[in-house]
Amino acid sequence: MEVDLLNFKLRLTQARNFDEVFEIVKASVEDVLGLHRAGLTLVLADLPNGIGAYHISGSNAIVLNRSILDAVRSVTRSEEQLNSFIYSILTHEYLHSLGYVEESQVRPLVRRISQESLGPGHPSVTMASGDLFSLYPQLRALGEGKLGEDFEIIKEFDRSSMPYIG
Repeated sequence: MEVDLLNFKLRLTQARNFDEVFEIVKASVEDVLGLHRAGLTLVLADLPNGIGAYHISGSNAIVLNRSILDAVRSVTRSEEQLNSFIYSILTHEYLHSLGYVEESQVRPLVRRISQESLGPGHPSVTMASGDLFSLYPQLRALGEGKLGEDFEIIKEFDRSSMPYIG
């Protein structure tokens, strides 16, 4: 299947929430790798800043570091840049949920999916290359962060996997 770069770029630029970005993630991964998974939950939590996000193997949860998200939100200059960061993080964790466990395998896949879905010059490709600090050097001042007990479940996430009201 041929990836529609303009469609994915436009959708990512116009995405208004985590669910809309995640729909692009799922479509990108399905177009590039032919894989799909439904029924995931997104949780925001305060984590040490060495952890951007994680997926617990065998679970349906992606946990995203709220501190890093807030810091990126404060330094990005556009919705496209913020959504590119969210896209990159969610693609990474989505691949873990699909059974890709080795970081050495996941990182290049995120870059490949970003490049094929959004084009080589897109901010998500730079972020997937692990170059977030070169884009936003002010993020280096975040410090270590901390593990908190305040978790926030994003209520409207992966809605297309649950088309009914329960």
